[in-house]
Amino acid sequence: MIYEVSCASDPAVAPYRHVGDRSWLLANGLFVAEGRLVVDRLMSAGRYRIESVLVTPAAFTALADRLTALDAPVLIASPALLEEITGFDFHRGCLALAARDVPPAVDDVAPDGLLLGLEAVGNPDNVGGLFRTAAALGVSAVLVDTRTADPFYRKSIRTSMGAVLDLPFAMIEDWPAAFGRLRTTGYRIVALTPGPTAEPLSAFVQRPGIDRLLVLVGAEGAGLSRPLLEAADCRVRIPVGSAVDSLNVTVAAGIALARIAEARQRL
Repeated sequence: MIYEVSCASDPAVAPYRHVGDRSWLLANGLFVAEGRLVVDRLMSAGRYRIESVLVTPAAFTALADRLTALDAPVLIASPALLEEITGFDFHRGCLALAARDVPPAVDDVAPDGLLLGLEAVGNPDNVGGLFRTAAALGVSAVLVDTRTADPFYRKSIRTSMGAVLDLPFAMIEDWPAAFGRLRTTGYRIVALTPGPTAEPLSAFVQRPGIDRLLVLVGAEGAGLSRPLLEAADCRVRIPVGSAVDSLNVTVAAGIALARIAEARQRL
């Protein structure tokens, strides 16, 4: 259904008055996709039920083929009206509300391959960047603990360029239990850390047994917790110059995953 919105009080756009309210979105089981590229990827992925899309006329024209075929209301509003409805200046002129799924169990997202685990990564920009990096470098799924920023947070999705909507992820409440399940299927747990006693990445990728790995990364500054470092099968570092003590978590994950992906291709 294509519907032109004429005023901000129209009941059809009432949910969009809450797009900046994370508590409201969680309570209603929804998340926000923002921007033409991200909304296009949401429609392409087909993994999440789209409740509605709110677009400016220009955005509707750009996505007309997909939007006219969408089995959900498509609401068209002027840029000024869209800003009045949402309370934000959305230069991208395109928003969608979609239903959250209950995240699957580890066993359902990790049949084989390369996994990325996030412990207490609280910055949504880093979460989005890590999902984008993972999608680009052959990761089959991401494991996210309860202290990590919500992958469905609007900023996380936007920074990931929609990768959150394509890449499976599971929520982890108990890392030791997750490690145990993964090890029964042949996974090794790799802790990425700048610690000086860790094995250099260049040496690690030359070793056998890298076909099934869970690569763990932690928050900037704090890094991985001691319990996870101690529970890992191996600790790996990226050597850096003395001018800095560590790398941004997304940069570090990208370097490590790229080197591991190259080594896996040689198997």
